[in-house]
Amino acid sequence: MSTQTPMIEMRSVGKRFGSVIALNDISMKVCSGEVMCLLGDNGAGKSTLIKTLSGVHKPTEGEMLVAGKPTRFRNPAKALDAGIATVFQDLAMIPMMSITRNFFMGREPTIGWGPLKRIDWQFAERVAREEMAKIGIDIRDPSQPVGTLSGGERQCVAIARAVYFGAKVLILDEPTSALGVKQASVVLRYIAKARSDGLAVIFITHNVHHAYPVADAFTLLKRGTSLGTFRKSEVSREEVLNMMAGGAELESLDAELAEFQRNDRERTESAAPAVRLANGH
Repeated sequence: MSTQTPMIEMRSVGKRFGSVIALNDISMKVCSGEVMCLLGDNGAGKSTLIKTLSGVHKPTEGEMLVAGKPTRFRNPAKALDAGIATVFQDLAMIPMMSITRNFFMGREPTIGWGPLKRIDWQFAERVAREEMAKIGIDIRDPSQPVGTLSGGERQCVAIARAVYFGAKVLILDEPTSALGVKQASVVLRYIAKARSDGLAVIFITHNVHHAYPVADAFTLLKRGTSLGTFRKSEVSREEVLNMMAGGAELESLDAELAEFQRNDRERTESAAPAVRLANGH
């Protein structure tokens, strides 16, 4: 395991909303050049953890460290200033606006000064085209509406935007959840590229089949608590699936289904003589 200082680390972090415990004693860390997959079913606490990492929520207990230094973000802008960029599921994009406008979103490059200051659209479109080309997506016309892109390509625009503006830690909220196989593969390839470029990536998902190929480690959440962090070399895909689903719960379900099937067979067999009698046999 790497001995380098983690880019972001949580130590026994908890979050309460009144009497409701949303997160309890969560510890995890991600180094540069690593992908940490945060796995959990609906209601596991993934959204609260994302918002705590990105400065939306302040931890009730425990501490967060960025590059080894204890940090407490006052708001998401402070997290962004520290190089922690979150790409949420809704992407915060405007479909009818151009790819370029969505790429810069209020941070457009300018030329000139004073009353002659204006947006340098030529430079902006070149940057948008080049940044997308780096991940193998050919944008012939950056002025086309971003809504004309596929779901996977729009995800890549959002991730490329975060990287271009200096992200050191990428937090990706269910980036493949609404995508088909081909579109999801585009995003997964980009996640692998971000890792090779030295970024720390936290990939939140409930899809183990998407997580396993790109992950270096897995942290599993269940009802606001951590089931532990596992290196990829320590667990198989099937073991991760089993932990997520809950082995004991699946065994119980299998037993219940077997009981239902047995009862159905018994009812069918007991009804068979009456059916034959009614048919005159």
